[in-house]
Amino acid sequence: MGEQIAEVLYRHSNLRGNEAIKRIMELLDAVGIPDPARRCREYPFQLSGGMKQRVMIANALAGEPDLLIADEPTTALDVTIQAQVLDLIRDLQKRTGMAILLITHDLGVVSQMAHKVAVMYAGQIVETAQAQEFFANPAHPYSRKLFASLPNADKRTGRLAVIKGTVPPLNREFQGCRFAERCDFAWNKCREIDPDWSTASSGHVVRCHLYSEGKAQAVAASAANGAVSRSSAVVEPADLLKVSDLKVYFPVHKGLFKRVAGYVKAVDGVTLEIKKGRTLALVGESGCGKTTVGKGILQLVPVTAGSVRYNGIDLARLGRSELRARRSEFQIIFQDPYSSLNPRMRVSDIIEEGMTALAITTSAEERARRVDMLLEQVGLPTEMKQRYPHEFSGGQRQRISIARALAVNPKLIICDEPTSALDVSVQAQILNLLKELQDKLGLAYLFITHNISVVEYLAHEVAVMYLGRIVETGSMEEVLNHPRHPYTRALLSAVPVIDRATRREIIRLQGDMPSPLNPPSGCHFHPRCPEVMPECRETYPQTSRFSGTHTARCYLYKPG
Repeated sequence: MGEQIAEVLYRHSNLRGNEAIKRIMELLDAVGIPDPARRCREYPFQLSGGMKQRVMIANALAGEPDLLIADEPTTALDVTIQAQVLDLIRDLQKRTGMAILLITHDLGVVSQMAHKVAVMYAGQIVETAQAQEFFANPAHPYSRKLFASLPNADKRTGRLAVIKGTVPPLNREFQGCRFAERCDFAWNKCREIDPDWSTASSGHVVRCHLYSEGKAQAVAASAANGAVSRSSAVVEPADLLKVSDLKVYFPVHKGLFKRVAGYVKAVDGVTLEIKKGRTLALVGESGCGKTTVGKGILQLVPVTAGSVRYNGIDLARLGRSELRARRSEFQIIFQDPYSSLNPRMRVSDIIEEGMTALAITTSAEERARRVDMLLEQVGLPTEMKQRYPHEFSGGQRQRISIARALAVNPKLIICDEPTSALDVSVQAQILNLLKELQDKLGLAYLFITHNISVVEYLAHEVAVMYLGRIVETGSMEEVLNHPRHPYTRALLSAVPVIDRATRREIIRLQGDMPSPLNPPSGCHFHPRCPEVMPECRETYPQTSRFSGTHTARCYLYKPG
């Protein structure tokens, strides 16, 4: 890491030798890297996601810039690390006086960080305003749609608003307003004449004919109708999946003879339940073992101990042929649809592959009809089935992944961060689709995520995970509105929100998550817990119960 920062110093300053080393230490210390003398000799793979992002900031600061361009600096980070990085950028801005161009699609981050906002669509700025004015009164129809697309608890009974169509390609000649094809208020003038800037309020300008024509009230009136109501099917809440004391350990081999020197305890005694037609959200920081839980449930990784009972049958005890016979009943949607789709296969072959492998249908004609039906079900034209994955947008590829999962008639789907790489308008389409499919088909979801707003909108129950163990479970309302475990409270406090009146005071967690190779004794959270007590360091706490569904494992409460 030190050599990478040194490159910038050698290129843009006269610092060499001990002076350069001293400057590298100062930069790493300024961005909050502990023990910089040791860390500067390490490689990127030895650092956590938050640490890597801090080193990138140190790298950018090495040239003492007047302007820092931060291009999606927190997109791949969980909320606690995101809060640390945003605090760091804010603090550095105060100390150095540098300007920041923050590029992001996370409106919560914009609300926390920005002094001024510019909204961009199809290569053109369509609205600018001071941040407070923008969030109080977004003016452009595109901006309004972005806000209506955001999931939250208030929209649970409705469909999220979506922007019809897709962003136009930028290799074409534009005539008129670039948003006209997707705008609910466009008329002939919008398609023929490029709009000039109009004033929405003092210091707030927008590129839209509605304001030059005095029709802006139509946009404001439509904002109240952002979510479309939907009816929910009544689903019998019978148990579908029961996971008891699940453990997934990965051996660490060392030495010439590759002897086992220890175990990475990725999942260390997880217990959870999912009912038919319900969604359990599994939340926690990156590296806590969420994805490994999903893979362990599906038997994609060897289970060290515990049981995974699906409809009363322990999947961990089934042989390969017995497990294969049940494979169609549980599927997974991966985080990155591009890398999970074979780039050399057409869409029709990708969707048909599972049906062929698991003998879901017997004839080629029947499989072809089912491919067309699935594409229509996920909102894609059937004529697209002969295309390859690279010819689709991110949201369309994720729809293909969902169609592939549905092709074998599953009852349970593991959704591993399926919307984390998508912008808010495409995310709304995917969330609407998942809810509709759950209502129609009675699907159950294990939804792995660190996006709390998605949890509010989609989940029925929530399980909070830290370093391989579940620390709190309960209904969505219980966990998010009345969090009991200190880690849950810290996690929720770090979530960026648009409404400043609803912001919690951020609980600062010290350090990074410990290694699952050598977890702390006692409660795994105690090295970072602001409410740690002596007994926390000795033995892991028992379960405390607050209601029939709400539990936590913490010494702050009496067990039982």
